[in-house]
Amino acid sequence: MIVITGATGALNGATAERLLERHGPDRIVVVARDPAKAQRFADLGVQVRRGDYADPASLPDAFAGADQLLLVSSSDPTADAVALHRAAIDAAVEAGVGRVLYTSHQGAGLGSPFGPGHDHAATEQALAASGLRWTSLRNGFYAHSLVWLAGPWQRTGVISVPGDGPVSWTAREDAAAAAATVLEADGGFDGPVVLTAGAAPTFEEVAAIASEVTGRTIRHEVVTEEAWAAAQQAAGLPEPAIRFTLGFYRAAEEGRFAGVDPLLGSLLGRSPRSVRAELEAEVAAGR
Repeated sequence: MIVITGATGALNGATAERLLERHGPDRIVVVARDPAKAQRFADLGVQVRRGDYADPASLPDAFAGADQLLLVSSSDPTADAVALHRAAIDAAVEAGVGRVLYTSHQGAGLGSPFGPGHDHAATEQALAASGLRWTSLRNGFYAHSLVWLAGPWQRTGVISVPGDGPVSWTAREDAAAAAATVLEADGGFDGPVVLTAGAAPTFEEVAAIASEVTGRTIRHEVVTEEAWAAAQQAAGLPEPAIRFTLGFYRAAEEGRFAGVDPLLGSLLGRSPRSVRAELEAEVAAGR
């Protein structure tokens, strides 16, 4: 049996849907903080259980009987993500889970200036110490984030960033499909597994692609962190969000998102979605 946390969200929800396309609902269990939000899965015959990382007592029963557990990382930037993840890992041990698949991120490292990078690395350490079989799905930086990380370039004609470096922008949908394939394999993917798109363009290169997609010149500029932060503050972005986002640009400059790996394409049986395709969709949507 495969138990999936976070299925009310976009990433693990897409993985659950992919598995349900190929398997009966009796093989899948969905865990949600609010089971009512997972009603669409219940309507398909999937068992829905309540489980909340912040309520550790709810987790052993939620994970019971799992041959494999797909453990989504916390998406709350204000939470102690590592403590939440450790609570889930402890519950997986108590429940006798066969294997844990954790949705990590490329560039995971305790020294990362990007907060989630540190959290993912600490969580991987907890998994390694747990005695469980585990796989860490180190997904490339999600490509839909370009909508806000590249700024309002469609309006201004400029991609203005406080730091630049190569990023293997990876479609969340591709990562979700790959996770389903890894779950179906039920082994052979031990420890960290890197899942990225086939290229890692810089923002300067993204600007060149955007120029080709739109047929107009999109400039690229690197400004100081102070100037960028002031512009974000003027646009209404809260100070914690500014600090969080600056961590991404610093990590990109350090090359933490630069690597590419052919495994994602191999699991998909096709080329992963490209930055060009992402920008074309963004332009078509007028975002």
